[in-house]
Amino acid sequence: MRIESLALENCRRFAQLELEFAPGLNLILGPNGSGKTTILEAAFVLSYGRSFRRGSSKLLARDAGGPSGPLRIVARIARTGGKRVLLGLERREDGWTSRVDGRAAASLNELLLECAVCCFEPGSHELIAGSADLRRAFLDWGVFHVEPAFLENWRRYSRALKQANVLMRRSAPAEEFEPWFAAMERAAEPITHQRESYLHSWRGHFAQEAAHLLPELGRPSVSFEPGWDTAVPLMRSLTQPLSRDRLRAHVSRGPHRANWIPSFELAPRREHLSRGQEKLVALAAVLAQGALFAESSGEWPILLFDDLPSELDIPHQRRLLERLAALPAQVLITATERVGRLAETDKLRVFHVEPDGSVKTETAMPMDSN
Repeated sequence: MRIESLALENCRRFAQLELEFAPGLNLILGPNGSGKTTILEAAFVLSYGRSFRRGSSKLLARDAGGPSGPLRIVARIARTGGKRVLLGLERREDGWTSRVDGRAAASLNELLLECAVCCFEPGSHELIAGSADLRRAFLDWGVFHVEPAFLENWRRYSRALKQANVLMRRSAPAEEFEPWFAAMERAAEPITHQRESYLHSWRGHFAQEAAHLLPELGRPSVSFEPGWDTAVPLMRSLTQPLSRDRLRAHVSRGPHRANWIPSFELAPRREHLSRGQEKLVALAAVLAQGALFAESSGEWPILLFDDLPSELDIPHQRRLLERLAALPAQVLITATERVGRLAETDKLRVFHVEPDGSVKTETAMPMDSN
């Protein structure tokens, strides 16, 4: 899978921009604040419906001191086997509208299924050090792309959870919760089974990537917490703490509280990892997700790496770039200057983002050596 072309309109500093990417490595260079990260964000939006930066997707829209029209992102995606699909997103005040091959998509998710992106960026260490919400979102993106029924199960569960939380805030009597708890219970089993199945396959890829990037930590393991004691029916787990949950005004147990936790022989707790090691564990997790996607779909997702030099030291940059060069994947990397050390035969496309918002392109250039 790769992005053949990407067109942006009214996207942050870019009034209009059109780029054509190489099938393999693409290096996007520019000074801080030039807009190079915006290009990766636009690619990320095609797979997630939001930016990887914290805050609203509305912040992607251009602000030039006056009305500039809606934000638009258009991409031509090439899939394995020669299939091509044209994806279009437009952002207005009421949210995204999406088009697939020129027709209105039934939902944003229809578009998101057409483009798979895995991303490593300056905030990625939070995948390891941060809240369970981030790890759950990471897990569910992977399940979404390999388990067609997952999304509908999650929607059913989320609708029932939302209603139950409304009742919690009203301190409603116990009998009013029963139909919503029953709906949550029906959806919880397949959600949990799909997550466990995905993690079972992902663990092996994670172990391989971690062994390459962090051999000093020893063998990794990954535990899964489904969000409640699955030896007990979810209905009972929901009703037992009902009085306490009413005080907290939210449902405290269920798949919406699920988590996965990595550990290592020589670093059994997250607190044992340095900030640099957290980044490398997150990087191993992202690469493992890409590898599992390729195993299940027959093609690699698009890989994004934002501000790579500031996130990895030189030895780990070298290891990563050698790994990426060997993959049949399209890779987009941003940096303030050339990075890495690859053989002279390894080619890439280089984009220079200028302070005025223009972009100049070099093609078929070997990476410089450090």
